[in-house]
Amino acid sequence: MGSMDHFSFGGLTPTLSYVMACVGAALGLRCTLRALSATGASRRNWLLTAAAAIGSGIWTMHFVAMFGFTVDGTDLRYDVPLTILSLLVAIAVVGLGVFVVGYGRHRGRSLLLGGLTTGVGVAAMHYLGMSAVRIHGELRYQAGTVALSVLIAVGAATAALWAAVTIRNVYAAAAASLVMGIAVSCMHYVGMAAVHVHMQPARTGLGGATPMQFVFPLAVGLGSFLFLTSAFVALSPTAQERAAYREAGELAVEDLGRAA
Repeated sequence: MGSMDHFSFGGLTPTLSYVMACVGAALGLRCTLRALSATGASRRNWLLTAAAAIGSGIWTMHFVAMFGFTVDGTDLRYDVPLTILSLLVAIAVVGLGVFVVGYGRHRGRSLLLGGLTTGVGVAAMHYLGMSAVRIHGELRYQAGTVALSVLIAVGAATAALWAAVTIRNVYAAAAASLVMGIAVSCMHYVGMAAVHVHMQPARTGLGGATPMQFVFPLAVGLGSFLFLTSAFVALSPTAQERAAYREAGELAVEDLGRAA
């Protein structure tokens, strides 16, 4: 059995990965809240942005944390198509969850189903991403610990969605994003605690790409997307603010008309 280290860079990778999870969650939950006050194409676009943000955030969190993962006696490589698929699955399944919340007629039922779907999306991304790892050996999992990691993801995703859409203010959104960031990070490290490596003789070279060749550039790109989109969402007016601007403009026009 191979010896593993999940923190080869000390506290750097857990801290950075947690920050990325929180940023993705904050942006996604904020967009979900914006969607609930919008209609038509605007609601759909906000929900699509939420799915991209949460999915990208949890994917980036996972692979930033994986930079600290090493196994004695073997290099690590990543299967490129599977790694990309894990990102697409995260966005698609999380998207299903936020669309359930965004369009569901029964709020309690929508939150439960949305939290379940979003949590399963987090777990699916994690284990699909782990299936992309290539080492001179085999990764095996303890079923009980895997089940616990999925329960953590589902429970915290449901709580975060509930807080974001029920307590509608900036403090609730911030608290919900911190909770969801903790949940994603806990789910990752609980999931990694389920891993056991069984080494095998290195008869052939490892296929795939090294983390610095592929995962690092993609993670940096997604991280930049999250921060830039966060700035855009923070600066864009809400539906209530746009209505207030229109009302102020109409009053100004009426005042000008009376003055003339």
